[in-house]
Parts: sequence; structure tokens; C-alpha cells
Amino acid sequence: MKEKILIVDDEKEIADLIELYLKSEDYTVYKYYTAAGALDYIEKHPADLAILDVMLPGMSGFDLCGKIREKYNYPVIMLTAKGEEIDKITGLALGADDYMTKPFRPLELIARVKAQLRRYKRYNTGADDDDVIAVSGLVLNARTHECYLDEKPLSLTPTEFSILYILCRERGKVVSAESLFHQIWGDEYYSKSNNTITVHIRHLREKMNDSFEKPKYIKTVWGCGYKIEG
Repeated sequence: MKEKILIVDDEKEIADLIELYLKSEDYTVYKYYTAAGALDYIEKHPADLAILDVMLPGMSGFDLCGKIREKYNYPVIMLTAKGEEIDKITGLALGADDYMTKPFRPLELIARVKAQLRRYKRYNTGADDDDVIAVSGLVLNARTHECYLDEKPLSLTPTEFSILYILCRERGKVVSAESLFHQIWGDEYYSKSNNTITVHIRHLREKMNDSFEKPKYIKTVWGCGYKIEG
């Protein structure tokens, strides 16, 4: 079955260009030029991934991302024309999994779409026998994409789930931000200045009520990366 991709961008030329590239990769595309036009689809139909522009008339892409996260956990990629760090951090805080700054290379966007879909499908189909990981009150089920902390459900975005799953799988070992980035997004787009992992780690700690100064779960190993004790 073809994966369904939702595009919402008020710049018609960009939306049409993204649609062209996605269809050339055999994806099914649902395209809207306003958030209002996309709301009905979002509220009634699931997708496999959404690409949202930040600057939309009426309702912003941030608000639209929030609407998606109320019901669905499929990956969301944000597009921003500003290139400002605050936009990227805001998008990640609201549940986005990745972002790209306009202008962008269409082939790079397609590569990121494929990487997000691979990861999302891997953690939602349970291809591995070792589906369930339990560490110190944390229980993650890769097959159902469920996470429990002290027997209470923890609502995580696909990227947050992936980071926590990798750290739990590698419990007792230090995992660098670069390694986390490569395992989630692939090798092509990591840069030393990229703070995407840092932002997701912060949100994970907030959701888990974990202290940065005296962490029970995710520990920062300065200059090396992150780890969860075995």
C-alpha cells in the first residue's frame, strides 16, 4: 500500500514541487494551501507523514502540528523560511520530528521523508523479536509504539520514542548525539552545530519529570553524549 503524505504550504509553487517529487517516488499525496483546508482531512483521516509550512495564513503550521499530535503520532516535518533557531525549537517542542529551512533541495527533503518513514514503520510493525525493553520503571514496546513510566502511559512523538528506545537498548553505554542523529535521520545531514537531539532530550526529560542536575534516567556525559544506566 502506498504511503500517504500530507503537504500544507501556502506557496503554491513549493507545494506543487514537493508533490511532484513525492509522486515520482510513488507516494500518495494530499495537498492543501491553507491550514483550514487541511483541518478536515487531519481530523478524519490518518496519514503516514505530514510536511507543514510554519507560516500559513490564519492558523500557523505550529498550531496545525499541535492538532495532529492530539490524535496521531506519525512523523511531522516542518518547513520554515526564517531559518531562525526559535522556529525550529518551537516546532520540535510541539511534536515535530524534523525541520528544513527554505530554500531547500527537493531531493534532500525526499531523503528525510524516506528516513522518517523507515523509522516510523520500524517502530510500528515490530520487525524485531526484541520488541519490548524494560529499564528502571521504563517499558517501551516497539511493536505498539507504547511507552510506560512507572506503569503510567507516556505520550511520545516518533522521534522522542526513537531516542529513548535507542538509549534503553544501549543501556549502560554512552551514545553520542551524532550516533543518535545518524540512527534516526541517516548520515547525510548531521553537523556539529545541530542541536536537534539536545532539544528532543530536553523534552523527554520534561515529559519524564527527569532532572537535568540529578537525572534518574537520561544522563548527560559531557563531551561524549547520553546514556541510561543498565
